[in-house]
Amino acid sequence: MSQRTARLDELLREEISAIIGRDIHDPRVGFVTVTSVDVARDLRHATVWVSLIGQPGERKDAVRALGHAMPFVRGKLGVLRLKRIPELHLKLDETVERGTRVLDILNSLEEGHDPAAAPMAETLPTPVGKAKLPERHVDEPPIHKPPSTERGEARRAVAAAKNARRELKRANRSGGGR
Repeated sequence: MSQRTARLDELLREEISAIIGRDIHDPRVGFVTVTSVDVARDLRHATVWVSLIGQPGERKDAVRALGHAMPFVRGKLGVLRLKRIPELHLKLDETVERGTRVLDILNSLEEGHDPAAAPMAETLPTPVGKAKLPERHVDEPPIHKPPSTERGEARRAVAAAKNARRELKRANRSGGGR
C-alpha cells in the first residue's frame, strides 16, 4: 500500500464516520464504528469495515440499512473534491467479537474451567437508539452548542486531497506513476 492510499484510507474513514453519525437517521442503525477503509489501487472501489454493537439479528439489519445508505454517503463525500469518489462496499468487522471470545477462553483456562462450555454471550449492551437532547420549555434560553468543527475538518480534508493530487502529478512527471 502506498503512502497516498494510506492517507486516503484514513481520510475516507474519518469522513464516512462523520457522515454516518451526522446524516444517517435510520432507526435500525445503532452504534456504528467505522474501523477501517481499504481503497483499491485504481481508486474505483473502497471496502468500508464497520463494527456494530447488538444482537446478531440487529447487527444484520443495521448492516443492511447501512448498505442501502452507502450511495448517499458516497454522494456526501463529494465535499472532498477528489478526482474519483470510490464506490463503497460495506463489510462487518468482527475482530472485536473474536478478540473478546479469545480473552474469555484464556480467562476460563486460567480459572480451570472448560472453555467449550462457556456460552457465547453478548459482550456489550444493545444500544437503545441515538441520544436526543432533552426538550426545553419556551421560557428557557436556547441550548448553546460548542462551535462546530465541521468546517475545519472539511478544510483539512480538502487540503489533504489537494496534497495527494499534487504528489500524484509529481510522481507522474518523474516517471514513477507507471
